[in-house]
Amino acid sequence: MGKLYIVSTPIGNLEDITLRALRVLKEVDLIAAEDTRRTKKLLTHFEITTKITSYFEHNKFSKIDKILESLHLGDVALVSDSGMPTISDPGYRIVHASLELGYEVVCIPGASAVLAAVAVSGLPTDAFVYLGFLPRKTLDRKRTLHNNATDTRTLIFFESPHRLLDCLIDVHRELGDRHIVIAREMTKIHEEIYRGNVIDAITHFEQGLIRGECTVVVSGNISLEHEKWQADRVLLHLNNAIHTGQTLSSASREIAKKSGWTRQEVYGLKLDK
Repeated sequence: MGKLYIVSTPIGNLEDITLRALRVLKEVDLIAAEDTRRTKKLLTHFEITTKITSYFEHNKFSKIDKILESLHLGDVALVSDSGMPTISDPGYRIVHASLELGYEVVCIPGASAVLAAVAVSGLPTDAFVYLGFLPRKTLDRKRTLHNNATDTRTLIFFESPHRLLDCLIDVHRELGDRHIVIAREMTKIHEEIYRGNVIDAITHFEQGLIRGECTVVVSGNISLEHEKWQADRVLLHLNNAIHTGQTLSSASREIAKKSGWTRQEVYGLKLDK
C-alpha cells in the first residue's frame, strides 16, 4: 500500500517550494494535480518527470476511484494549483477516502496564502476565522458577513479581483469601517499589500483595473468584545445558527462565548420563544 502525500506548492514565487516537497514529487509514482498545466510548469522548472493526472472540482467524483487504485500500487502526491492542497479545494475528498481505506496520509507543509496574509497584516493573530471564498451572489455574501459581524476574531477570506469592489461595499455595510488588509498577487512581481480602513480601500481599488486573486484580512469586532448583548440580538443569532443546521445546544454554547450570556440563559431564551 502506498502513501498519500499532501504537498504544498508555491503561491507565486517558485523559490518558496521546500526541499522535502521536491524530493517527494520526484519519488512518488503519481501526482494528482488541480491544474495540470500549472503543475507541469513547476515540474519542468525543477526537472521532475513524474506522471501527472488531473483532479479538480468538476471531475472529483469520476477521478477519485482511479487515484485510489494508483494509491494501492504506490505513493501518490496531491497538489493544488498553489499553496496547501485541501484548503478550499476538493482534495479533502481524497484524504477522507484514503483514510477510510487505511492508507497513511502525510503532509508536506509549505506556502499558504491564508497564513502569509494574516502574518503580514498587523492584525491580531492569536485567533482568526477563515471563511474560504465568499459566496458570489450579493445576498449570500452579505448573509455570510452578517453572520460573522459580531465575532471578535480576525476574519480572513479569498475574493476574485472582479468581485473585490462589490465585496468591499458589502463588508462596509455589514461590518462597518474596520481595519482591513488586502494581499494581492502575493510573492509575485506585482505583489501589493494594502492596509487601511474599508472606505479608503474602496477608494483605492476604484482607481484602476484589479488583477490577481486577493486574500482579505479584516479586524474582528473589538467594540463588542466586552459588551453584553440585548436579548433580541441573542435570539437573532440563535435563530440564524439553528437555521444553518446547528443544534440548539451547540448554538447556545457558541453564542454564550461572545454574547456575555451563559449557555443556560441562551438555551432558555429559545425555549421561552
